[in-house]
Amino acid sequence: MFDSPLSASAYEVLGVEPAADDDVLRKAYRLRLRQTHPDTGGDAALFIQVQRAWELVGTPEARAAYDRGHGFGAAAPTAADWSGWHAPAARADTRPRARSSGQPGGRRREQFLTLIREWAGRGVDLPDPYDPALVRTAPVEIRRLLADALAEEATARIVADLGMGYTVWHDVAAGRHPDEKVDHVVLAPSGLYGILSEDLGGPVRTRRGELVGDTVAGTPIADLIAGMRTIARAAHVRFGGAIVVLPDDDLVQPVEQLGKVRGVRTALVARSSLANVLRQGIPGAPEIGGNEIFDVRTRLNQTLRFA
Repeated sequence: MFDSPLSASAYEVLGVEPAADDDVLRKAYRLRLRQTHPDTGGDAALFIQVQRAWELVGTPEARAAYDRGHGFGAAAPTAADWSGWHAPAARADTRPRARSSGQPGGRRREQFLTLIREWAGRGVDLPDPYDPALVRTAPVEIRRLLADALAEEATARIVADLGMGYTVWHDVAAGRHPDEKVDHVVLAPSGLYGILSEDLGGPVRTRRGELVGDTVAGTPIADLIAGMRTIARAAHVRFGGAIVVLPDDDLVQPVEQLGKVRGVRTALVARSSLANVLRQGIPGAPEIGGNEIFDVRTRLNQTLRFA
């Protein structure tokens, strides 16, 4: 939650300045607990967020570590303090992994690096474009690009670890414009799924089959389903369902079945629950087995383009 480029800092969640003394911090925490407690009409997801914020800054030791890692202290963080926003390094293990094509988060990272260099350095190369003290001050449109890239990369790691029975295509083009894409197309024994990896920087909810909230822009679920339909028509395949993956702390429950949205079975899934959902499938989604899985994989390999 708090390691997202879009998320509020622990201090912002508690409603204090980073320089607040310990007494002010403690009073703010108790106030925010009362304000967000579900028993008094508060929001359960925000209540959890407040508790997590206190865990991060509630003791001098934790607070010092948090300040170093998030750019709130006097000294800039070093690479040893912070590495979570940089592009992931190549893996060294040799375990069987899912078949994978495309670059997860690749387009969003390219856009982020271009824009943050234009914004902060006027095109000049920056020593570290992922410096959290720099990123936190960037316009929300730039931070959103990095958050999207990180979310897509996190999903890619989870799917890769499911093994060779799974095939995944990342950053799949789903229209004429490069930004019309499906983050991941996953072919599993439990079905064929289109996946949207999101990190909106805070708790979200749904209304009438769509994500809503202060940080939600546009119609992400509708856009995902529209992209899936474009791919399905081109490849002559049938998707079993749509999955929206969100950070664990942004959902009250790990899996929320939305039923059919625009005719497609759709689920909101916390990131740590994604592997189980892909293994078990969305209820009602047709399974794919035998020769069919090879036929579907062949059609997708022959048809899919990357954004």
